[in-house]
Amino acid sequence: MMTEKPDYNPSGVGEINGNIFGLPYDYQSANLIIIPVPWEVTVSYGGGTANGPQRILDASVQLDLFDFHHPEGWKQGIFMMKVPQDILEKNTYYRTLAAKIITRLEQGQQLTHPPDLTSLLSEINQAGEQVNKWLFTQCQAAMKQGKRVAVIGGDHSVPLGYFQALAAKYANYGILHIDAHADLRNAYEGFTYSHASIMFNALKIPQISQLVQVGLRDISHDEMAMIDQSNGRIIGYYDPIIKQKLYSGSTWIDLCREIISHLPEYVYISFDVDGLDPKLCPSTGTPVPGGLELEQTFCLFRELVNSERKIIGFDVCEVGDSEWDGNVGARIVYKLGNLMDLSLSS
Repeated sequence: MMTEKPDYNPSGVGEINGNIFGLPYDYQSANLIIIPVPWEVTVSYGGGTANGPQRILDASVQLDLFDFHHPEGWKQGIFMMKVPQDILEKNTYYRTLAAKIITRLEQGQQLTHPPDLTSLLSEINQAGEQVNKWLFTQCQAAMKQGKRVAVIGGDHSVPLGYFQALAAKYANYGILHIDAHADLRNAYEGFTYSHASIMFNALKIPQISQLVQVGLRDISHDEMAMIDQSNGRIIGYYDPIIKQKLYSGSTWIDLCREIISHLPEYVYISFDVDGLDPKLCPSTGTPVPGGLELEQTFCLFRELVNSERKIIGFDVCEVGDSEWDGNVGARIVYKLGNLMDLSLSS
């Protein structure tokens, strides 16, 4: 069992000790607990994000730990739980079943067409519910010990259980959502817990008072209608419009402050890496041309902290199964962990 080392040198060679960034903390000594969820059962395009947590862990020891805005951030204590192999195995099994359903729908046929696949759909939805309950339990257990929590996916369906755990603690919080997609589809392809339905499901939680989405550029008519008819509960910042404003002379810092103005005091950050320019995470599940630079998102998050709002949790999802994607994902996790620490310590 790992224990905190008083003589730990953050400038030393990253130690491959089983913990993220090679940090000398275990579950008990850490203040931030990172929970990996290797689940991508409903992915409808590219695969591999179930291996995202392992890719992030593997790449993380190569990072230098000096953070320009929180140089001593590592001292908060960060620990990543082991990738749950039982969930990873179930993911492999259920993804095979889900592929049959997706293929049937892409062929324009009903699930009741022989052989009937409706029972498979029900089984997959139950499996998704079990993962949500597992994550809810893990998050509540950590939070009851006074710890902070972050989640690494997997596809973007995975943080729902964490949203529910936060709703048991906070009467009102908002989500700042970085994504190419709005994820507002109702049971996309029949999957209740689809990666394309995470924000639709989030909005069923009454404690989530505001959803602000940034980087959207691949969106359906129904999702646009849902945003427009939400009475301001959902606010979209669309990539083409962001770019046009920047090309016309608006500054990113002013746009960041406008985006943040819509959010309440307590904010959860949900970061789907396909919100970034795909050169940064090319192996993500559903890459889309365009998007944000990494430092643009970090600037947005810093302005959130500067506004004296509190980052109460975050997830990083859709990191692909490649070394480069893991490298970028690890940097996002470290930055968000440090900015959350800054926001909650001020």
